[in-house]
Amino acid sequence: MASNRRDFIKKTTSAALGVTLFGGVNSLSAKSYNNIIGSNDRINVAIAGLGRRLNAFKAPIASKQSNVNLLYLCDVMESQRLKALKDFGQYIDYAPKLENDIRNVLEDKNVDVLINATPDHWHTPGSIMAMKAGKHVYVEKPCSHNMYENEQLVNASKHFNKIVQMGNQQRSSGHTIEIITEIHNGVIGKPYKAVAFYNNGRGRVPLQQKASVPQGLDWDLWQGPAPRRDYTSETWNYNWHWYGWDYGTAEAGNNGTHELDVARWALEVNFPQQVYVEAEKRHFLEDGWEMYDDMEATFKFADNKVIKWDGKSRNKYGTYGDGRGVIIYGTEGSVFIDRGKYMLYDRRGKLVKEYNSSSNEAGTALGGGGDMSTRHVQNLFETIRGKAKLTAPIDDASKSMAMVHYANIAYRINRGFDVDDKTGIMYNRDAMKLWTREYAPGWDPKF
Repeated sequence: MASNRRDFIKKTTSAALGVTLFGGVNSLSAKSYNNIIGSNDRINVAIAGLGRRLNAFKAPIASKQSNVNLLYLCDVMESQRLKALKDFGQYIDYAPKLENDIRNVLEDKNVDVLINATPDHWHTPGSIMAMKAGKHVYVEKPCSHNMYENEQLVNASKHFNKIVQMGNQQRSSGHTIEIITEIHNGVIGKPYKAVAFYNNGRGRVPLQQKASVPQGLDWDLWQGPAPRRDYTSETWNYNWHWYGWDYGTAEAGNNGTHELDVARWALEVNFPQQVYVEAEKRHFLEDGWEMYDDMEATFKFADNKVIKWDGKSRNKYGTYGDGRGVIIYGTEGSVFIDRGKYMLYDRRGKLVKEYNSSSNEAGTALGGGGDMSTRHVQNLFETIRGKAKLTAPIDDASKSMAMVHYANIAYRINRGFDVDDKTGIMYNRDAMKLWTREYAPGWDPKF
């Protein structure tokens, strides 16, 4: 057990330090010295999913402050494993193990934390598998593929008593925390409405065509919980986001999760009471994109509070002056927040305060990472050690995730619906048919 390993390390650290004092620090390599100092609370980490989000984890893992050891780099594509190993070689002076199958990683009792950066359909199943194996979890957004998984993930964290952080990294943004605290303290009076937005200029997506499985790809394991089908070109490498609902959660899940979370945080609301959506595919009508690329969603909450989502995947017009962000309206003023700044206005629209942070967190570009992601991952590490409190605990983050699922469901059934704001249940039979999904045999994330 990991706890037994730590107990052993605690007992042997003093003896090891004694040897060091007699032999001198210079008699040990830097790696050996680091393996002694602070090893009693060192956290062993595995990363599953080595795609575009990998950059987000290099800094928090390499940082001495984090005091972690990267044990595994896991991905179902051989080329991604090799590339990740080479990339991490610039940040750490040891070589983590490479693994194809996440199940083999989770069998290792030395692993304390799984960073789950796999595609959307793997987020909840992989995270629950990790908790069953005794691991804490950092799960990238969206934390779930559907409402059933949302519920299962929260219940699993409680059942297995594991710490689970979702990758909505703006919760660890200093300037965002500052202004939302001011909003909660009344700086704009009573906040009653938020507009969350994202716009991008994504281009054409190739039509899917049957193709040979790319060399080095474990296609069966990539599909994992999803129903089995033959491989089609362009699927495994990012475009799975737009190829139907077996794998992705559309743009609302891909990016809207972040802004909707900030909006809900600012308004201090939980589940909505009503959901309305207008969404359609409006660009490159003959290409391979299979769901909406333009969406406006409205979520009505108790106490007459409203959140609107304006997501434009393939029209980059800056409706709100930036590529992504949130505007919060209150009875005495308004606030604009994005990943780099906030601007506070009074009720007459006069700029009262502007704060530009030094944040380097990525915006609408593919991949990403930056100081917010670094702090967010480190927040998980420090919470595990009992030195911090999670900034995005899964029981709260899942409520932001529910908004994504409601929007997608309303689009799919072409109808709005009411929601029980205590339980999250949708008052619509067609909507409830999409509460869960079809799983490959043996892959249902129940526990």
